[in-house]
Amino acid sequence: MRITINTGVCIGSGQCVLNAPSVFTQDDDGFSVVRPGREDGAGDPMVREAARACPVQAIEITED
Repeated sequence: MRITINTGVCIGSGQCVLNAPSVFTQDDDGFSVVRPGREDGAGDPMVREAARACPVQAIEITED
């Protein structure tokens, strides 16, 4: 799986960080980013829930 965040859509609600803190974090401006080296989700079962919880659907998960 591959995780990307549409930075033009993200509003920094932090729902992804609350759901999957091992994969997502927030930058200095408060917007969500994928932690370095975690772009594949590394088997975290909450990644999909984090994407569903995003209020603006800024997270995209694609299967390799």
